Amino acid sequence: MNAAAANDEAAFRAEVAGWMRAHLAGRFAKLRHRGGPGDEDFEPALRKEWERELARGGWTGLGWPKAYGGRGLSLERQVIFHEEYARAGGPGRMGHIGETLLGPTLIAYGSEAQKRRFLPRILDGSEYWAQGYSEPNAGSDLANVQTRCRLDEARGEWIVDGQKVWTSLAHESDWIFVLARCEPGSKGSKGLAFLLVPLKQPGVSIRPIRQLTGSCEFNEVFFDGARTAADHIVGRPGEGWAIAMALLGFERGISTLGQQMHFGHELELVVAQARASGAADDPAIRQRLAQSWIGLRVMRYNALRMLADAEDGRLRPEALIYKYYWSNWHRALGELAIDVLGEEGRLVHQDEARRRLQQVFFFSRADTIYAGTNEIQLNLIAERALGLPREPRG
Repeated sequence: MNAAAANDEAAFRAEVAGWMRAHLAGRFAKLRHRGGPGDEDFEPALRKEWERELARGGWTGLGWPKAYGGRGLSLERQVIFHEEYARAGGPGRMGHIGETLLGPTLIAYGSEAQKRRFLPRILDGSEYWAQGYSEPNAGSDLANVQTRCRLDEARGEWIVDGQKVWTSLAHESDWIFVLARCEPGSKGSKGLAFLLVPLKQPGVSIRPIRQLTGSCEFNEVFFDGARTAADHIVGRPGEGWAIAMALLGFERGISTLGQQMHFGHELELVVAQARASGAADDPAIRQRLAQSWIGLRVMRYNALRMLADAEDGRLRPEALIYKYYWSNWHRALGELAIDVLGEEGRLVHQDEARRRLQQVFFFSRADTIYAGTNEIQLNLIAERALGLPREPRG
């Protein structure tokens, strides 16, 4: 990097940091370092206001093409934004699913009418999205989805029946993208549709699920004759699996760096507690702290490697190891956090720092299960990245 480019990036970093100092203040100050995994139900209304504040400042859609309302920033500048956002304590993003998952998918595969209808409302924080993939019998085996849809040609609408589960922030969302079976009798990844469905209608019921952390940021979503417009299908009927997999490619996109900065803050909390309690004097604890720090750096460099030349949502081999790696790292951090707390970890705490460490432990137990279990991830690495023979299916 030449001196001029380095100066430009330093100026951009200072711009982001300065904006965050000025705006993550006043009524937004309470949001610092809140709203992450296990804490996603913290102050949702205020966090939606924060999303609109970000939009007014021009800090949404950073990597989106300018033609669709984004800023078209380089990967390097997006990395800088995520670093400074997390360093300032920026809260978990209520608009994450719309901005980083659905938005890029619509830009790549949606119709022009869909882009005009949905993209501006994602960017300005006026509409929020949930992800309708997992079902009670179709979690890691996503291709087993049983939610059904059929086209009512007379009314020009799709009718949806079925159930989704573990649906993050559905109770705070306006829309949901749904993977549903559109061809009766089809099996596996064939005969699926990718639909955009409004949640605020009589045919949709949302039931929050309370978990070990005490929060209930995810839900069951039931569709009983729910409807959406005929043109609210991305791609053609039968192409739903390809669209859904492309979206998962974007899920392993630039937002992974924001996730890592959140992990870094959690590690700082663990280190601070270890020092305060004296646990840092234990050589075994010190070694685990060091391994956590090293693992976080490995995660960062692999993320930068997999993001290089990744604009279309297609998974590079580097991306296939990411979920397996971070979920195991985070679970180990949760175990370290509870060990650092010692006997205090057995008690319910009002002290925010200790409570947060307990949350890390409880929530991270699910990391190696949701979004594809460890076993599924290892199969993906073996079959798609290494080209090994497919595991025999029943």
